[in-house]
Amino acid sequence: MGIKMKRKMMATVVAMAMTAVMVTGCGNANNETTENVQGGTVYKVGIVQYVDDASLNQIEKAIEAELDAKGAELGVTFDYANYTHNGQADSTVLNQIAADLIADEVDVIIPIATPAAMVIQNATADVATADGGMIPVVFSAVSDPVGAGLVASNEAPGANITGTSDAIDTEGIMKLIVTVDPDTDKIGLLYDKSQPSSAGSIEDAKAYCDANGIAYVEKTGTTTAEVQAAADSLVAEGVDAIFTPQDNTIMTAELAIFEKFTEAGVPHYTGADSFALNGAFCGYGVNYENLGTATADMVVDILINGAEPATTAVKTLEDGIITINTETAEVIGLDYTVLKELGSELVEITTAAEFN
Repeated sequence: MGIKMKRKMMATVVAMAMTAVMVTGCGNANNETTENVQGGTVYKVGIVQYVDDASLNQIEKAIEAELDAKGAELGVTFDYANYTHNGQADSTVLNQIAADLIADEVDVIIPIATPAAMVIQNATADVATADGGMIPVVFSAVSDPVGAGLVASNEAPGANITGTSDAIDTEGIMKLIVTVDPDTDKIGLLYDKSQPSSAGSIEDAKAYCDANGIAYVEKTGTTTAEVQAAADSLVAEGVDAIFTPQDNTIMTAELAIFEKFTEAGVPHYTGADSFALNGAFCGYGVNYENLGTATADMVVDILINGAEPATTAVKTLEDGIITINTETAEVIGLDYTVLKELGSELVEITTAAEFN
């Protein structure tokens, strides 16, 4: 065989090998999982965080850590690094992210927080994959999945979506308020009325106040500047305490308002430990690291074991953890030790921007 013929054959073999690698590594044209060059299955995992705040950041990190751990255990790869986005509380950005993930033919989408979940649900509802199915959606940190219209019921979601809920016991938080100060007669309600996650808890808080003869004052805001103005108004109204549910808008503004309340001697009771991290007197609710881990486990069950989102019950964590900012408590002069028996755990924390 001549040298030219040998070279021609070698070139053909190399070209075929390169083509095989390209088909294997860049496939998914039929919305199937891909195989990496080592032969392990690669799943494309889209993660959509609603906004940058301490709680949601903690959830995202926990999801990624659990996916890495499960991937190593099962011999597969969950590729989230190429498909993780932050909508920065902008609906236009969130809709573009949804379109991009659908175009990328990801195997699952994990929206973090109610507004992100609503956008992703709407975007995927009428999109069929190549095999005629739908992209599974596994949300995290949705306070009221039924009220937000995401699922038919928590027990049987009924579509391509399920996930984890951080629903809080609003009455439990009200009891914390009156336990610390039995003479409480006016409570401020601080929230963003455009946040679906706040609506139910605010109505529950009003009902508790009405039933117990406590007056309440509502103040809302959709931007940090508006929240700051609302905080000033509540202080001026002379409220004895302030309640905020798991509201992402107030959460992102907490570092800008907590000193207003502290200096006025008004404790801020909230629906997440991240508020306390950012200066609020008290956070009450779930452990968000555990919530993120549970979300990732549901994703693995769907991708690896073939679980159907439509029949996979929403998982609600009911930790009842009380988180106290000890620096704020000291400045206000409140004895928080009286709360120990009202939750599953009492955690002390000091002010910081992010969890370690």
